[in-house]
Amino acid sequence: GRKAPAEWAPVSRAARIHAKPAGASALVASLPVRTPERTTNIVQVLDRRRTASGLWVRVRVPGVPRSREGWVPRAALGSPRGVATELVVDRVRHRVTLTRHGRVVLTAPAAVGAAGSPTPPGSFYIRNRLTRYRSAFYGPIAFGTSARSAVLTDWPSGGFVGIHGTNRPDLIPGNVSHGCVRLRNRDILRLDSLMPIGTPVTII
Repeated sequence: GRKAPAEWAPVSRAARIHAKPAGASALVASLPVRTPERTTNIVQVLDRRRTASGLWVRVRVPGVPRSREGWVPRAALGSPRGVATELVVDRVRHRVTLTRHGRVVLTAPAAVGAAGSPTPPGSFYIRNRLTRYRSAFYGPIAFGTSARSAVLTDWPSGGFVGIHGTNRPDLIPGNVSHGCVRLRNRDILRLDSLMPIGTPVTII
C-alpha cells in the first residue's frame, strides 16, 4: 500500500515546546509564529495525545542542530496538512533523492558542507520556499529547512540550513558549503516543481 503521508501544521500563536504533553513539564524551545525569514512558521506533526491539560501535539523542534522533538498545545497550531514527499540528502554520495509515496521522482547531485562546517545529520523538514534570495549565489529558488548548523551556514538568516541553487555548478558534487545544500539551478527548479513545504528531510 501507499506510505501514509507526513503531516505539518502552521503555528497560529506563539507557544512553548515542552518535553512532555503537560504544561508543567520542562521547556524545550519557544515556537514563534514567524520564521527568521519572515514566513509563517510551520512544524512537522508526529503524534497527538489528550491529557488532563488538553490536547497536545508532538512536533519536530525547528532550529536545532540535531533532531529533537517536543510537545505543544494543539490550540497553538492551525489545521494540519498531509504531504506525501520525502527528501533524503546523502552527504557521502553527494546526492539528493525526492520520493513521493515511497517512489523516487527526482535524484540529483549536490554539494554539502565542508569539513569545518558540516551539513548536520538528522530528521528535519522543509520550512519555507523563498524567492527573496534569488541571485547568482543562491540561484533561482531556495528552500529553508528546520535544520540549524552547529557552526554556521551561508544562509542570510543565520545558521539555518538552506537548499538552493548556485553560480558554481562546477563545485557540485562536493563538500564545499558552510552547511547549506547546493544544487545545480536546473535541478533546484525541478525540485521546486515537485516538493511542497512540510516535506520531511532526512540528512544522512
